[in-house]
Amino acid sequence: MTRTHILGFPRIGAHRELKFALEAHWRGDIDAAALEAVGAELRARHWALQRQAGLDFVTVGDFAFYDQVLNHIQLLGCEPRRFGLSADEPELARAFAMARGVRAGEAAGTHALEMTKWFDTNYHYLVPEFGPATVFGGIASERLFDEVAQAQALGHPVKVVLLGPLSFLWLGKEKAPGFDRLSLLDALLPVYEQVLARLKAEGVDWVQIDEPILGLDLPESWRQSFERSYWQIARNAPRLLLATYFSPLQENLRLACQLPVAGLHVDAVRAPEELTGVADWLPAHKVLSIGIVDGRNIWRTDLDAALGRLKPVAAKHRGELWLAPSCSLLHVPFGLQAEQGLDAELRSWLSFACEKLEELQLLRRALAGDADIEPALAEARAAIASRRHSPRVRRADVALRLARRVDGDDRRASPFAQRQATQRRRFALPPLPTTTIGSFPQTGAIRAQRAAHRRGALSAEAYAQAMRDEIARVVKAQESLDLDVLVHGEPERNDMVEYFGEQLDGYAFTANGWVQSYGSRCVKPPLIYGDVARPAAMTVEWTAHAQSLTRRPMKGMLTGPVTMLQWAFVRDDQPRSLTCEQIAWALRDEVCDLERAGIGMIQIDEPAFREGLPLRRAGWKAYLDWAGRAFRLCASGVRDDTQIHTHMCYSEFNDILAEIAALDADVITIETSRSDMELLRGFGGEGAMRYPNEIGPGVYDIHSPRVPPVEEMLRLLRKAADVVPPGHLWVNPDCGLKTRGWPETEAALANMVAAAKRMRAELGLGAQVAATGGAELAEA
Repeated sequence: MTRTHILGFPRIGAHRELKFALEAHWRGDIDAAALEAVGAELRARHWALQRQAGLDFVTVGDFAFYDQVLNHIQLLGCEPRRFGLSADEPELARAFAMARGVRAGEAAGTHALEMTKWFDTNYHYLVPEFGPATVFGGIASERLFDEVAQAQALGHPVKVVLLGPLSFLWLGKEKAPGFDRLSLLDALLPVYEQVLARLKAEGVDWVQIDEPILGLDLPESWRQSFERSYWQIARNAPRLLLATYFSPLQENLRLACQLPVAGLHVDAVRAPEELTGVADWLPAHKVLSIGIVDGRNIWRTDLDAALGRLKPVAAKHRGELWLAPSCSLLHVPFGLQAEQGLDAELRSWLSFACEKLEELQLLRRALAGDADIEPALAEARAAIASRRHSPRVRRADVALRLARRVDGDDRRASPFAQRQATQRRRFALPPLPTTTIGSFPQTGAIRAQRAAHRRGALSAEAYAQAMRDEIARVVKAQESLDLDVLVHGEPERNDMVEYFGEQLDGYAFTANGWVQSYGSRCVKPPLIYGDVARPAAMTVEWTAHAQSLTRRPMKGMLTGPVTMLQWAFVRDDQPRSLTCEQIAWALRDEVCDLERAGIGMIQIDEPAFREGLPLRRAGWKAYLDWAGRAFRLCASGVRDDTQIHTHMCYSEFNDILAEIAALDADVITIETSRSDMELLRGFGGEGAMRYPNEIGPGVYDIHSPRVPPVEEMLRLLRKAADVVPPGHLWVNPDCGLKTRGWPETEAALANMVAAAKRMRAELGLGAQVAATGGAELAEA
């Protein structure tokens, strides 16, 4: 028997209903009961879609008001004590206090839980905190069980999804020196036993238990913990479907097949070569769930190719076969129904979450020999052939440019020390110069003007004047705050990737293709369907206008090639490295145009640089080689006195520090405030391990509405100065300020500038770097 199911579904809703409800609740416009009602309605609607599509189960436990890992922190009773949370406080209020750093109506708060990328995706999860004082208080949340009861009351067959105990511990972080979070396993497993036993008692037959870390290079102690853990938690549990995704199992394949569970899910998109091995090792009495539809990209499934992979496995595995997407559909947009504006050819190439449910049913029926689906299969074949042979996909001029590459075309003309001296003479900045990462608040008025311009209600000239007025406001505010290096605020940009993609050939855009990044933050990734080229300058006019309004240095702001790649739905008909290099050449033209326009500082943001790393270390070198080349390629065509900045955030960088240094950006800014400067540790290493160029560790978290006091930022700067030479330090927020309001932005930046000035005084540094004193200051 072949069944179909999914590992998870987009929770934001077809029209981002969850986002708008969350933000209304945080503003105080709706209460918790109203927010819960929105959640219940979305779940019911999504379960109905799953059943209407013919799935054998609805998946329960994939919904979260902020983050699924945060849900587990509350379920397992391990909320960090530092938040001072009381059991008398409502569960949602406690969750938002941990996620955002503040309670409703509270001004100060504390720093929120650290946030980082979910494996190599663009989803951010909240990081559990572990230490010797961590306790797991038994079942501490009723939310999961209430959702099970809701699905059962609606008459749905339920499959619950849980994050497995070892992955939960792995994804957390030790908060005490020398502490090993794996030592908490024995205390954690009894709580999993309680949860699973209760689910069984409440009539749940199947639990999907996610252990994606089985696709990683695990220490032996972690590998050895799987068998004993699963023997313990499976004793009184429903039937368990162990789910892995994102990466091949490799040395963990036999382990995963032999664990005491009722079934195994494998990612046949990321690791199709392992299907034969899984079929060999998995006992016949266990369910084999094959992730055959891509849960992370938006291209229509080649059903003939998928069937070609499925049929030999179906013939070999004598047990029950389930078909599924490779991973949760959280990572793709909701559905194509809202995309009537896309041209028919391009639309025929696509498959979003709802369409992927339909593809599963076609595959199941095809495996069963159902002749009635032949018209649907023919339609799918025609779409695949259309995409494969479309003349809009390939460009001879782009291919020729890449073919003319030469050795050294990705290198600056002079070493950093020489460039640094030249740049210091040009800019004469004070020590610990202050700046921001790029964007300033995108107000309702800005969004309204952009929307009016798009629908033709505001002329191009009127829109341009409105944006120039906003740029002038941003420049004036920065000068009033006494920031040293300014930005134009990016009011004209809807998104740091979409804005550029709209001006590049080879990109397409959806009207409603939103996916969740974290909390209420949603992004609308562009689609890269063909060869990429830049037909005209994209940012020069805005940046040059901003520079004309001030005598202080104005940074040009670009999104880097790796992030342009990672934060898009990328074509899968050629290597990602080739697409990335096409983007890099296009951006190189923009960098050179900015320099010709008199812009002396250019920031090329690469927040996604680390998230592109393959999950297995064996693939790191190849990725870092082409990703590093792409960044250097777009940055290397400028003079020594043009200062190249980059920005990275919400990732662990210490294990690729040498490769980040090899990017050779003159200044790097990184997120460090949520980790209390922990992420800076590697950048201040000894000797060859020390980051050689200048660095701006973020001193306040822009993803929280709280305004950090001067003393808090000063404490972080002192920690930074302990590991980085003060002459190489910059002072800046963690990230862009787009999502913040003006009052909190101005208050936080005023505190940041004050902290920088106090730090200069503490270090006895002069007000300005003399043209001849740069080298001495760098060694201070």
